[in-house]
Amino acid sequence: MNSNTTTRKHVRRTVLIAGLVAAVALPIGLTASAQATTGAATAGAVAPRTVTGRSSDDLTRVADFYGAYIDARLDAEDGRLAAELRKFYLRADYLGELAKWEEANQADGVLRAQNVPLKWTVKENGTAGQVGITLTWGQAVTTRLVVDLDHNHRITHIGTPGAGDN
Repeated sequence: MNSNTTTRKHVRRTVLIAGLVAAVALPIGLTASAQATTGAATAGAVAPRTVTGRSSDDLTRVADFYGAYIDARLDAEDGRLAAELRKFYLRADYLGELAKWEEANQADGVLRAQNVPLKWTVKENGTAGQVGITLTWGQAVTTRLVVDLDHNHRITHIGTPGAGDN
């Protein structure tokens, strides 16, 4: 055997080993990468949601009220739960004012509508004692409301931004 034959065998062996290593390692690497990607996507898709709030916070109180009130309007047929929620979250002197608005407008004064929205968003509007509400009725139809609260976090007024009822 001459040195060229030995060198060729050595090169072939090295190439063969490198090819085998690549053939085994590449699918393992791709599988691990795909699993990591799938795991991240799955984790993101099924990650639990969190809602945080404080009863001493105007934003939380209004969000709690609107969530419970809308559920009560959807689920309870006799209206008693919605009425009890109003008594709990709205200041007593505002209940009479709200009843007058409802009589004049033939609508629910809390929602400013005759029906119940599909979803709602509650956010701070930059003014102390006021919270903004966006009610979504479907197909991007929304109503914006402003809710005023007293220092005890009780609702003192519900109205539309920029309207005379605010």
